[in-house]
Amino acid sequence: MAERELVVAPAGGEGEMEAVRQLCRDYRRLLRERWPDVPAFLDRYYNAATFEDLLRRLPELHRPPDGAIFVARVGGKVVGCAMTHRVGPGDCEIKRVFVGDAARGLGAGAALFRAAMAQARRDGYSRMVLDTTTRLTEAIGLYRKLGFHEIAPFYDPPADLAEHLMFFGRDL
Repeated sequence: MAERELVVAPAGGEGEMEAVRQLCRDYRRLLRERWPDVPAFLDRYYNAATFEDLLRRLPELHRPPDGAIFVARVGGKVVGCAMTHRVGPGDCEIKRVFVGDAARGLGAGAALFRAAMAQARRDGYSRMVLDTTTRLTEAIGLYRKLGFHEIAPFYDPPADLAEHLMFFGRDL
């Protein structure tokens, strides 16, 4: 059963970072599928003109000790990712949590969250926050299962998109 064994660890090396970038592209495609009627959503949060630059800078944006990038591997292949970064005193945000189709149902999303929360505690954070869209119902269910609850926005969301966003947090 080793070929289906799930392993979560910090991302290592450029090969794994390229796999993470591809997962982020897949996540962007999923958002496009879920939000075909609100193109402003992708334009604002995942602008095509700047998205590849953002992906290139992921190791810098999420570098320790203020952040981290985790990967989930099955059979040695990167199938999921999660990233954290500082958003305020004692608070970190978890971002870009995505699991590819090949790993759905294996608990990879929850395992990525647990690894990120454990690292955040070691890094001195006391709370983890996140934002999501109202149409990512599977993710919302996972957040609640992991003890996250709805909170007030931790940034000023664009007025035209605020109704489509949800904010969650939990103490670590």
